[in-house]
Amino acid sequence: MSSTPEEFHIERGADGYEFRVVYLVDQTPQTVWSMLTEADKLCEWLAPGHVEAHTGGRACIDFQDSGIPIDSIVSVAEPPRLLAYSWGDANGPERPLRWEIDPVGDGARLALNLQLPADEDAAKACAGWDAHLQMLLASLEGVSIHFPVDHFLAVRDRCRADLSG
Repeated sequence: MSSTPEEFHIERGADGYEFRVVYLVDQTPQTVWSMLTEADKLCEWLAPGHVEAHTGGRACIDFQDSGIPIDSIVSVAEPPRLLAYSWGDANGPERPLRWEIDPVGDGARLALNLQLPADEDAAKACAGWDAHLQMLLASLEGVSIHFPVDHFLAVRDRCRADLSG
């Protein structure tokens, strides 16, 4: 496992922002898939909720602390390699989120792709997801950590710099 991403970029496009971050993990794609889809594992690194891991299923995750609920439909589910749904709910703007899991040796490459509307605080949103990915990486190693605020702040600053440059 590496807490340093293999790939990390955020870009401003015509309709909003695109964020991609990729980590290599020392776990099988099936293990990573279970962390993304099983309720008892989601709450270890993300928030309470559930993801019905089939196309047309529901993705319901309750970020109680931030007041942002995810309540959307799974647009793509191809276990254990691809999962997509919207980060948000039916009343808000679309924020497509796509997880890609590829086998690499005895481990996996985990990619998160996120699209955000133009009026979103993209640096904050991307830093939040990357901080939760740090929690996921720790959970994959059997370690429970709290939300890494210092990591969040550093990534938010990096995203702001990338977007302003």
